[in-house]
Amino acid sequence: MAAHRFDPTILREYDIRGTVGQDLTEADARALGQAFATWLAARGGKTVHVGRDGRKSSPSLEVALVEGLAAGGMAVTRIGMGPTPMLYYATVTGKSDGGIQVTGSHNPPKYNGFKFMALGKAFYGADILALGEIAAKGEFTAGKGSVREQSVFDDYIARLASDFRTTAELAIGWDAGNGAAGPAMKALTQRLSGRHVLLYETVDGEFPNHHPDPTVPENLNDLIAAVAREKLDFGVAFDGDGDRIGVVDGKGRILWGDQLMALLSRDVIARNPGATIIADVKASQVLFDEIARIGGQPLMWKTGHSLIKSKMAETGAPLAGEMSGHIFFADGYYGFDDALYAAVRLASFVGRSGKTLADLRDELPAVINTPELRFPCADTRKFAVVEEVKARLLKAGARVNDCDGVRVQTADGWWLLRASNTQDVLVARCESTSAEGLERLKQALVAELDASGVAPPKF
Repeated sequence: MAAHRFDPTILREYDIRGTVGQDLTEADARALGQAFATWLAARGGKTVHVGRDGRKSSPSLEVALVEGLAAGGMAVTRIGMGPTPMLYYATVTGKSDGGIQVTGSHNPPKYNGFKFMALGKAFYGADILALGEIAAKGEFTAGKGSVREQSVFDDYIARLASDFRTTAELAIGWDAGNGAAGPAMKALTQRLSGRHVLLYETVDGEFPNHHPDPTVPENLNDLIAAVAREKLDFGVAFDGDGDRIGVVDGKGRILWGDQLMALLSRDVIARNPGATIIADVKASQVLFDEIARIGGQPLMWKTGHSLIKSKMAETGAPLAGEMSGHIFFADGYYGFDDALYAAVRLASFVGRSGKTLADLRDELPAVINTPELRFPCADTRKFAVVEEVKARLLKAGARVNDCDGVRVQTADGWWLLRASNTQDVLVARCESTSAEGLERLKQALVAELDASGVAPPKF
């Protein structure tokens, strides 16, 4: 195969993603397959599992990807359509050297892309850039690979259901948003006790009912309405490829990723006393304090599902999570982010607790915080701004955690400023126990942005 140049904008930190027909084509998918095969073969890899989501462009991109992998000498196993965690499951349990899911995740229908596993680890950052370098040089491994089809759907559903452990007859709402998790969600709930109300379980790559991103409150409106109408205990929602979860309690209140982690940590630390629990730098102080209170070791780490997975493997942590709804269980599971599995573990915990999810949420300390604030800053400037702010803060003697940007602790609470790894934006968040404290934190953040010549976000 001749040398191939990808549009550099599609080579992201954690995956490959672009607009179909513009900067992402079937030719790109084919070249990507052969580049990945070349990368894997150089490290002794021979086998790759491939899956796809429900987008209309995914079947043709998957065919081209498989052609490239086979041309590179890989033995390819196609598992068909399903959520990204099903591809991870197939790769891990099938002891495959690599795995690729064709998916646009939670992005609009015109987008698509690829998520990877390689040699039992997350594949991101420099590894993704290396695929671009291999393709640009045209130095592809050539071989006669093989292609077979093997469904893992039934095994995957059985594995999920096996960790549903409660005798409580819960009533739960489930919203797949017409994403790739829909069929798996339907099959799973048929195996669980209790009453289950399903929303938008039919796969439709146009996402006609609402956008499949459970971190956006308006996308949970239908689930909140169903919880009220059907008198459900709580509801869960999934993003377009089923690796992120959203949750609402019986009162229709959204539980964000850090609140969900605080509750799940109770279950995991009870089974693993003293365990390290990882959460990203955007998470509430309530979560880190709660982990410590119940006997765990809180670890604040960088935002990004691949970065979290790698730190989890390094530390042996049984649980990790992000504000974005990526929840990673190594306690009884495989350490990758699986929203359906997280739902099963949440239901089991709530059922065994003898309390409602709303009651459990109300046990957490009350704080006031801003949402995640994303505001423009040029790619050429964003990291420098954070470094400037950090230097001024350290010179002033501030309490700063700099694992990912700057998270500044004060008597009022904390504020965060970090550069996005995937967009030309800065990201900020503030949290306090009082409205007055929150206002002071906002003012401190604005002052630092002003000092670096950056227009602050609209609070």
